[in-house]
Amino acid sequence: MALHLHNTLSRKVEPFEPLNPDGSVGMYCCGPTVHDFAHIGNFRTFVFADLVRRYLEFRGYDVNHVMNITDVEDKIIQRVREQNTTLAKYTAQYEDAFFADLKVLNCTDAHHIPKATDHIPEMIEIIGKLMERGIAYQAADQSIYFSIENYQGCGCQYGRLVKLNFEEMRQGERVSDDEYEKESVADFALWKARMEEDGEVYWPSPWGEGRPGWHIECSAMSMKILGTSFDLHLGGEDLAFPHHEDEIAQSEGATGKPFVKHWLHGAHLLVEGKKMSKSLGNFFTLRDLIEKGYDGREVRQLMISAHYRETFNFTMAGLDGAHTAMARIDECVTKLRDVKAAAGDSTADAASEVIEKFTAALDDDLNVSSAWGVVFDWVRDCNRRLAENQMDAATAAAELAAWERIDTVLGVGKAEEEAPVELTALLEERAEARKAKDFARADAIRDELTKEGWTIEDTPKGARLKRG
Repeated sequence: MALHLHNTLSRKVEPFEPLNPDGSVGMYCCGPTVHDFAHIGNFRTFVFADLVRRYLEFRGYDVNHVMNITDVEDKIIQRVREQNTTLAKYTAQYEDAFFADLKVLNCTDAHHIPKATDHIPEMIEIIGKLMERGIAYQAADQSIYFSIENYQGCGCQYGRLVKLNFEEMRQGERVSDDEYEKESVADFALWKARMEEDGEVYWPSPWGEGRPGWHIECSAMSMKILGTSFDLHLGGEDLAFPHHEDEIAQSEGATGKPFVKHWLHGAHLLVEGKKMSKSLGNFFTLRDLIEKGYDGREVRQLMISAHYRETFNFTMAGLDGAHTAMARIDECVTKLRDVKAAAGDSTADAASEVIEKFTAALDDDLNVSSAWGVVFDWVRDCNRRLAENQMDAATAAAELAAWERIDTVLGVGKAEEEAPVELTALLEERAEARKAKDFARADAIRDELTKEGWTIEDTPKGARLKRG
């Protein structure tokens, strides 16, 4: 079965067929707005995007992954003013924190990470084309707005990603805010004329000094790198309207060409069954969870344990479950490594059955729940064969190769960690102490190793150190 994905544009699951038959895929994911530390709701989207990227590459596609940085918009400018700092200095701290968090979650680096402030000329160029076509206009406040009425008058449709009831929704209102009420079908700002409260955040343009609106930023950056038409655009479902709808309108209005072939949207994240809110005490950044003793692997596993189109309930019990799940996989993989190592450097092709089942699950609109079911069935089967001594070195090598292939998608595997030389020496000293029946010394060494974060595990090859 070929890869099938739900396309928000068509509102159905359909075969994923790139525009270019050579297998290359242009993929754009709306990145962070760097006005604060990203929260776990944001990271569900970014981990989902990473899963898509990894699986496309697993299936043999040559992915060109773009993720932008929104480093100029209303909230950022407000906080720059409140803290009496510069735009670059304010955004740099949160940009650095965001990429550090992505590393903790083992997310693959995008190939291109454009910043909005580096692409002002491209934004001005698009706005100019919209002005020439009569789809944009300059209002009395000197800002430039996109005209939905004129866009539709050109034979174009506004409301491609979401079904809009123009009769029930408020129409004709002009909005300058980057994020406006979703009940309103409104002309939106492409270029905002400079105001006193903007401070030093402004650029020159043919229409006067000012700054771009939020929606035009993604159109400019995506088309600059991926071209006027590309394969895949991802984001959270909260961005479908108005942000992504406005992206389509301004991009196709300027170029006259289809903008994106396939749209993927991840569902909302709840925390303990409720919308995340600081007032409810259920608002978490990744750093908050790390401080509570969880690690990035556990957070990542929980984030991709449910289907991307399902509203996901993030709980502390779920994180505890992820900890248990990771331990089960780690234990199985460690045993397979031990069997493989017992016969020397044994290599083998990856076991095909588990990979075929895993692939079939994810080909079905990234059915990650089924994919995890395949993984844990594999763990149970490997553990049974290991317990019954039915696993030789070649078979263990094949099973390990299969897991390593699968983990190129899941990204939760744990590299085999070797204990420092000084701790290995302590382990040997403990063995000598036990031989000499100096159990007090042996116990003291065990306690010392535990303090350093290592436990002693007995194997057929003797005692070994294991992290944790």
